[in-house]
Amino acid sequence: MAMYEALGAGRYLATEYTQGPWDPGAQHMGPVTALIAHELAATAPRPGLELSRLVVDVYGPVPVGELEVRTDVRRDGKRVQCLSASVSSGGREHCRATAWRIRESATPATPVPGPPAPVPPPSPGQRDSWLGSGFGYGRAMDWRFVAGRPLEVGPATVWGRLTVPLVEGEETTPLERLAVLADSGNGVSPAVDFATHLFVNVDLTISLFRAPAGEWICMDAATVVGPSGRGLTRSTLYDESGEVGTATQTLFVAPR
Repeated sequence: MAMYEALGAGRYLATEYTQGPWDPGAQHMGPVTALIAHELAATAPRPGLELSRLVVDVYGPVPVGELEVRTDVRRDGKRVQCLSASVSSGGREHCRATAWRIRESATPATPVPGPPAPVPPPSPGQRDSWLGSGFGYGRAMDWRFVAGRPLEVGPATVWGRLTVPLVEGEETTPLERLAVLADSGNGVSPAVDFATHLFVNVDLTISLFRAPAGEWICMDAATVVGPSGRGLTRSTLYDESGEVGTATQTLFVAPR
């Protein structure tokens, strides 16, 4: 089973593997973000232009069910291209995204850090943890914590690998694998107790200075919460060769 079944013309049926931790009837935004990236990849593709920035604004929970992704070209150019996407279900728009593609060119690459640590072996209780045995999205991922633990308050460094296809019958790309993990920064590095507080992101910004590669993506994440119900998660993203970019999330924080 994949996260989504394609129904044609930008329409998909979400499966249980998209289920988020807050409500069993609502999707985690990781799969939704990856599905947006999937649809954008088929929108006005041009050799030499690569996605460098993706911003998703979340208007409300995306239901686990049938949904539609519509895309458009907002600005077309030889060096940069701006795309947009909208995700709706039952006639209601649940999120909207903007993406920038930038033309490849020969530039002197600056040194960047390698991953904080190699992918570690699975921990003994990994499949019985909150991530490994709970909600559908958590079960669809292979989680390998380098620092921190599931539900532990504080920063965390974790490798993640999608273990099911994003779309049934289609190969999942490294960019989609990164997108499916990038929305988990606040979940792996909570600044407040999951049992007592909500800390839901209203947006996600992914910025990349090079294309990711491979199956494994590492997230070095930390969350801060202010005194008036707002929080911010910052995550540095890596593949097995080194840093590729960042992800940030603006959080709504409130007692349960």
